[in-house]
This record gives sequence, C-alpha cells and structure tokens, in this order.
Amino acid sequence: MGFPQTRMRRLRQTEPMRSLVRETSLDPGDLIYPLFLCPGEGVRKPVSSMPGVFNLSVDEALREAAEAASLGLGGLLLFGLPESKDGEGTGAWDENGIVQQGLRALKESASAKKLVLIADVCLCEYTSHGHCGVVVENDNGFSVENDPTLELLARAAVSLAQAGADVVAPSDMMDGRIGAIRKALDEENLADTPILSYASKFASAFYGPFREAADSAPQFGDRRTYQMDGANLREAMREIDLDLDEGADMILMKPAMPYLDVIAAARRRVGVPIGAYQVSGEYSMLQAAIEKGWLDRDRAILESLVSIRRAGADFIATYFAKDAAKLLGA
Repeated sequence: MGFPQTRMRRLRQTEPMRSLVRETSLDPGDLIYPLFLCPGEGVRKPVSSMPGVFNLSVDEALREAAEAASLGLGGLLLFGLPESKDGEGTGAWDENGIVQQGLRALKESASAKKLVLIADVCLCEYTSHGHCGVVVENDNGFSVENDPTLELLARAAVSLAQAGADVVAPSDMMDGRIGAIRKALDEENLADTPILSYASKFASAFYGPFREAADSAPQFGDRRTYQMDGANLREAMREIDLDLDEGADMILMKPAMPYLDVIAAARRRVGVPIGAYQVSGEYSMLQAAIEKGWLDRDRAILESLVSIRRAGADFIATYFAKDAAKLLGA
C-alpha cells in the first residue's frame, strides 16, 4: 500500500531506530591500512599529494602497526621503496628487500600479530623504468612482455611469503600471473599462503598520488596495454573468472568509488571474499575538498566507505582506515 498507510519516515525518526534497521555495516575490522616502507631509521617523510600519508622506515611502520592494531583494523597492505632500482626489479624478491625486512620485523611485534599482513606483488616500485613487467624495445618503441614477467612475479611472491606475508596480492595485471604464483608457492611448501588477486585493476587517472608515494610512475608510455580499459565491465568479469580458475582465493577491485558497479557485479557473480581499494586519487580528492571546507570531514569519510561496502566489498583498503576506525569507535 502507498501513502498515507505506508510512511517510510517512521523508521528514520531516531538514531537508535536508524541503527536498528541499517542494512550495511562498517567495522574497523573491515579496513586495511596501506603503508609505504622505505630504507633508514626514524624516517617519516610526508607524501605531498596525500595529506596524512608518509613514507616510513621500518621502525616507524611498527608504530603505525601498533596503532592500527589498537584501533581494531583488519590488516596492513605493504608497499616498498627500494634503495636502488634496475630493469628487472630485482629488489622485489631480494631477501633483504625493504618489504621483506618490514615483514620480519612486524612478525616479531606482538601488536602486529593481530593484523593480517598483505604484501603487494608487483615490479613497478622496483624497476628503473616504472613498468610492472619486463620491458623490451621493438619497432613500436617498447613493449611490456607478459610471459617473461611471470617468473619474476612468482619469485617476488615466494620471497614475500617466506618473509612472513600472510597474504600475497599481485597487482600487475599480467595474464597467467595467478597460476604462476600459485605453482611457485606450492613448490616452496607455501601452499597455505592465500592469493588476493587484483582481478580487475583499471588503467585509472586516480592512481596519480600513489605514484608519488611509491615512486613508481612509468618513465615512458603508460600501462594501458596491461591494466584494464575503464569502459569494460564484461571484461572485468572474465578477468575475475580466469584468476579464480588459476587459484586466487580472494579478489580485489581497484579503484573503488568510480567502479562501484564492477564491485556489485562481482559480488553477484562469485562467492569468494571481495576487497576494494579506495585508491590514492579518491583519498586526495576527498582530502582536498575537506581541507577547503567544502565537505564535512567525518561524514564524507564514512559515507564514502559505506558506499563501497554497500556495493558488495567485504573489506576495503583505504588511507582513511585509522580515521574511520576512530570515528566508528567514537
């Protein structure tokens, strides 16, 4: 029946009533906090395009982990800035690489034991050219070679898992990478290490600030031959199916807010855990409007995250993780 018998506002009268009938929940345990690890000691270098985000030495990362654990966050997503780079990105699988050092230190920390440690698996932070794979010159200038890259990604995943990563998360978008990583992990007696695949990672304008934070901008060309075209939803579903067939345990959507329809479509399609990454550009865009006074800070942070959960994400990687946890606990 319609109005006046049906009055939808009856269930909106008070905060306790709204809370009782709320369909989508957001909890600190749903949030993953990204950290950028760099060499040195006592380093806390601000990222100019991402207010409140820093490049951190391992000792500073331990402090961040302790706070994250105290706030009840679900985990950390670790990226690395190596001391040096080369054409193959050998720092990605260096036993003494910066993320490997960080993982070992975090594993010894009592507070970090409460967190899931997720290690990003890619080469772009470690290559001198900034691409996510092996680059060769050709008649068209250059190409990022798919199959030779798979072995390097697999080596990186094994190294990170051996250093203590609870989850490895390949973000490169090379074809066949999940199968190569799963095979390598299993052969090294790491069969229990889950793979969180960036299954549909789009070539997006919203990654710009991250490339400052991770010093990973391509030195030439772009990444559109391997990251997805933002216009293609059906292709994203094919990517998801292929990654799950190859052995992915969980999938991640990236970016989040401009691609809520992709998250929702994936949620309807598969039963595995789904994450979403509220990427650097989303964060910086909101921060800029907040600093200008154009948006209410607390409401904008929580509303943006609830929208991602409502679309179907089970967990969210976000630079707002600590801020959101404090608001949720208030």
